[in-house]
Amino acid sequence: MIDWSKLAFNYTKTNTMVCASYKEGKWGHVESRTCDDITISSLSASLHYGVECFEGLKAFNCKDGKIRIFRPDENAKRLIRSANYLGIASPSEEMFVEMVKQVVLENKEFIPPYETRASLYIRPTLIGIGPQLGVKPSDEVLFMIMVAPVGAYAGGIDAPVPAVISREYDRAAPKGSGSYKVGGNYAASLYAGIQAKKAGYPAVLYLDPKENKFIDEFSSSNFFGIKENTYITPDSSTVLPSITNKSLEQVAKDLGYKTERRPIPVEELSTFEEVGECGTAVVITPVARIDDKPSICGEECTKSYSYQAAGPISRKLYNHLTGIQYGEVEDTHGWCVVL
Repeated sequence: MIDWSKLAFNYTKTNTMVCASYKEGKWGHVESRTCDDITISSLSASLHYGVECFEGLKAFNCKDGKIRIFRPDENAKRLIRSANYLGIASPSEEMFVEMVKQVVLENKEFIPPYETRASLYIRPTLIGIGPQLGVKPSDEVLFMIMVAPVGAYAGGIDAPVPAVISREYDRAAPKGSGSYKVGGNYAASLYAGIQAKKAGYPAVLYLDPKENKFIDEFSSSNFFGIKENTYITPDSSTVLPSITNKSLEQVAKDLGYKTERRPIPVEELSTFEEVGECGTAVVITPVARIDDKPSICGEECTKSYSYQAAGPISRKLYNHLTGIQYGEVEDTHGWCVVL
């Protein structure tokens, strides 16, 4: 029995995962498995060459008693884009969405109750599984979707965090894989993240890897800033296109705010009234302060920027978007799949 009051962003064993394999040029049938373990070749491309990509989305128990899955079609499109970059087969958008619906229904008792404001996290993953020695795409892939009930990630909207700018480490190369949801991008952020946590920073803000002059994104979330009733987020070829960020941008327009997607110079950090991380896991985590230091673990701070934590516009955007997810606000854009 799950104690919903203590739910964190952690793994919990659920009923099933669903999966399908691609081999000899075609997809096999979709399987439902009660065991989370998989068996793959020790020489698989996913283990040796990082031939894997993944997604993250959520399902919600809602006010009207129905289950809503938020924008699975967008996750399907992004997975297909990542797979194309890796040169591997990917499920169609229809196959992706149907498998997401299946795994949610098979595990519906693990969707936290509406009043908890928690959700069922869904993790679709595509990996190369065939044995090989050469650096090349995999001819055999496994597509699997796992789920787990989760609470707020890193505290959520009511837990503002300090962040530090990374001037020592880059998350992505200028013309590399930064805009694709592949595991290598997250591996590239781990060391800087470890150093930041030692120094008391839960979040690392990366700059553009070419010139180190413009804001890119946080380790696992997009950046947005608010000033003069405008929602501003970076336009960068090395930033992962966040579905949450895209949704918040539209919500801002719906609520009458202006929006801008453009390069953001580091110096502009001093002009924002509110700053936040945004992504599937966090929705919005307010950033209370950003420190600019030559070294993440160094004591010297060149500049420090402070913001109104969980400011009024960030909170309005958060309430409206989560309201759509929980069936409290009309879904005028048809974002949710209702079960």
